Amino acid sequence: MPPGQYVPRGWPVLHYGPVPKFRPKDWDFRVFGATATGGQHRWTWDEFERLPRASAVADFHCVTKFTIPDNHWEGVPGSAIVELAPPDPEATHVMVWAEYGYSANIRMSDFLADGTMFATHRDGERLPPDHGFPIRLVVPHLYAWKSVKWVRAVEYLVKDRRGFWEERGYHNVADPWREQRYSYQEDEGDAPPL
Repeated sequence: MPPGQYVPRGWPVLHYGPVPKFRPKDWDFRVFGATATGGQHRWTWDEFERLPRASAVADFHCVTKFTIPDNHWEGVPGSAIVELAPPDPEATHVMVWAEYGYSANIRMSDFLADGTMFATHRDGERLPPDHGFPIRLVVPHLYAWKSVKWVRAVEYLVKDRRGFWEERGYHNVADPWREQRYSYQEDEGDAPPL
């Protein structure tokens, strides 16, 4: 268990803004930005459901200090997205975009890490709407604000830039084992260039 964390009863619901309505006919998932071709990739909901899948058992660490141990996640791995929509060789980070313009930045190495996936299921059940249905990114080795709910797109970046919470004072990297909660804790090299 990372320092400063505790195991709560249940799985607390935390998010900014309302829970979006899922409209499968209008929903799509896009990859854009610094792609290898310079173009955009797009999948409808039916197409996304047919993408390569994986599963992983991992803890879930919230910056508000709770940890949910041993979640069984199922979904589309970040590595599968990179195979299907290759980034430019210069891409170093991704910005994950969600409904209502919410975003979180992560390093490409975190996006490709084992266990990182666009989860559709937890513990054998479809994610509920307040936990990110239809998909949420899960990055088990980082604090959960990086595990974006209601994901709609991935933008490949050739240089880092801050996402929604990072612009509001949260740590740019978010490693729970190092208690990287807030931007004032950043070391040189943790933050994007100005």
